[in-house]
Amino acid sequence: MTITKLLVNIFRSRTRSLLTMAGIAVGVFSVVLISTVGAVGTSEVSKTLVTMGVDTLLIQSAKNSVSVTLTDDDVSTVRNIDGVSDVMPLMASVTEAKMINRRLDCYVWGVDKSADKLISLEAKHGRLINNSDTAARSKVCVIDEQFALASYGRSNVVGKTLSMFLGGKYHNFEIVGVAQSGLSALQGMLTNIMPGFMYIPISTMQGLCGRTTYDKIAVKLVDMNSDTAIVSRVTDELNHRNGFTDGYVCNNLLSQKGQLDDILNIVTTALSLVAGISLVVSGISVMTTMMMSVGERTREIGIKKAIGAKSSDICLEFLTESVILTLLGSAAGIAFGLLASFVGCLIAAVPFSVNVGSLAVSAVASAAIGAVFGAYPAAKAAKLKPAEALRAN
Repeated sequence: MTITKLLVNIFRSRTRSLLTMAGIAVGVFSVVLISTVGAVGTSEVSKTLVTMGVDTLLIQSAKNSVSVTLTDDDVSTVRNIDGVSDVMPLMASVTEAKMINRRLDCYVWGVDKSADKLISLEAKHGRLINNSDTAARSKVCVIDEQFALASYGRSNVVGKTLSMFLGGKYHNFEIVGVAQSGLSALQGMLTNIMPGFMYIPISTMQGLCGRTTYDKIAVKLVDMNSDTAIVSRVTDELNHRNGFTDGYVCNNLLSQKGQLDDILNIVTTALSLVAGISLVVSGISVMTTMMMSVGERTREIGIKKAIGAKSSDICLEFLTESVILTLLGSAAGIAFGLLASFVGCLIAAVPFSVNVGSLAVSAVASAAIGAVFGAYPAAKAAKLKPAEALRAN
């Protein structure tokens, strides 16, 4: 039997068939919308966290290991570990800065040219710390936008000078850049505690503080989803090299990202299952529609059997109609689900992406529902005896 003939049979009762398709479409629409939004949401959360530097590990001495320090040799050791993409030594100090007759507490970080990659520092005005600053131990600094607004009432303060207390006295620093507030991983951890953040060349900070050691080492992995074994190896290498058992700890923000991803996936899966239940329930309407179709076409079935149609042919015909009916509803649900997801992404100003897996599952599930719930009506049609069917009104 041709597709055209099958469609004619399906839409003999147009209203009933359309309502059945609508039930299937609503179930598929819900599954597609939830899975697509869930995938986009997970992707955006992941991007945001990466932007804030959650794919950076911070190595430091353990709280009970006061005598443990980090040196240039430690930095080289970590840099040479397989799976490590880049490293950057860090120094940190809580200090005071003076600008236009104002004194503000701030957190100053000693960084190098890798600050943009390692701690996601991003310049809104001016520039970041570069190699020349580090080599010359220049007294230049980058301040965050929030600090600039609190001090000057505007964000672009490049070229201004501030006085910072380091190494027992005040030193004048030229502001060469203003960083966007909240993007740096270092800011994200301390924003609620410290109102201002500044970044200076780490060599300058070492010279002014009279130190050759570091407070932390920022580590970027080749693969942000790398096995936690790499994280353990980093601290193990440092402990072994310096003769400690647990002298170093690693703040593994990747594990926190993984936990958040797991939670989002569980929520998305749970909501998709709820939507899937409505899709299964709509299968009952498919059975009802096909049963009514069998009743209305009893004489037709009798005539077909009388002229030689086999029971298997009748069964296959009605089963095929049932599957096509659900697939048509599924196609409509997928189309409207994608459209709604696309519009939602446009409104939220986030990239639209299609979860191909959920589309395939929805289509296969719809076909399965059509086959399962259409099986009984098809079997009933196949069992009709020609003589009895022909006597039907």
